[in-house]
Amino acid sequence: MVTAATSCVVVGAGISGLLAAQQLQNAGLRVTVFEAGGRVGGRIASYAMALPGGKRAVFDHGAQYFTVRSDRFRQHAEQWLDAGVTRQWSTGFATPGAPSYGDGEPRYQGVPHMAALPTHLARALDIRLNTPITAAQFTDRWSLLSEQGNRFEGGALILTPPVPQSLALIEAGNAALPVDTHAALSPIKYDPCLALLVALDGPSNVLEPGGLWPGSGAISWLADNAQKGISPVPCLTIHGSPEFSRGYFDAPEEEVARLLLVESAPWLGAKAIAHHLVRWRYSSPVAVHDQPTLFCSSPGPLAFAGDAFAGPRVEGAALSGLAAAAAILAAVNRD
Repeated sequence: MVTAATSCVVVGAGISGLLAAQQLQNAGLRVTVFEAGGRVGGRIASYAMALPGGKRAVFDHGAQYFTVRSDRFRQHAEQWLDAGVTRQWSTGFATPGAPSYGDGEPRYQGVPHMAALPTHLARALDIRLNTPITAAQFTDRWSLLSEQGNRFEGGALILTPPVPQSLALIEAGNAALPVDTHAALSPIKYDPCLALLVALDGPSNVLEPGGLWPGSGAISWLADNAQKGISPVPCLTIHGSPEFSRGYFDAPEEEVARLLLVESAPWLGAKAIAHHLVRWRYSSPVAVHDQPTLFCSSPGPLAFAGDAFAGPRVEGAALSGLAAAAAILAAVNRD
């Protein structure tokens, strides 16, 4: 019989889901992770753009770096440094009013790009890619129904998608959450982000080390991926501000590209020769839950995790996944 003491199913293979699964597997549970997309990492993502002449532009287009502010996360971050899958990028970035800005806080990047970190975390886990989950049901155990019509069971469940998507899975499966749990989760909303990836025919004007906080306007962040060391050719990642992204989220790519290229003109330094638009609907939580995870034992052992719980950063998402695993293990030990 599948019980909470022996198994857990995890929805979402971002850093929250990966670290939660890793912790549970290390504790002896049988863990399966289900991911709707074709890769792990969630918003820790990288993209390769084919260019004429056999060249490739490589972009980090989701999370650009991570910081380390807690001892718990530092333990993991040091392991990743030792494994060679991360390195320090900088101790700050420029702003238009302070081109030599630096606050001394290390920012870390993946090696050779950000997507290398979740790939490293996933290497020993049972992960089912391209498996969108459409509903979460509970009888005497959790059952996940997939878009392909398959059913997967586990004694405990961790949900790491953006909170509105997690709640939709529970609702679709008619699994009744405690009233206070639903009340705590339902107000959580997210800002979108339009990420424009631009290949250039020459070096950009972005100052070293290759990151810029414009501070206002349509752009919230701009990065030179060649200076960052991940792309062999000049290319920029341009993140639209929350306000711009909300206003133009469903606009045609060419319109978004035109507007963001006009806004970024002072930093382009060269001609844009190709672009690709990524639409992050749930980019960053507007407000976070006051605990790193939300656990409930009814209708069955269930933990919600993600950057809406421990903070809208890579570190927050990681700590939330670790907290979710700890909550599930505490429930298992009580049983």
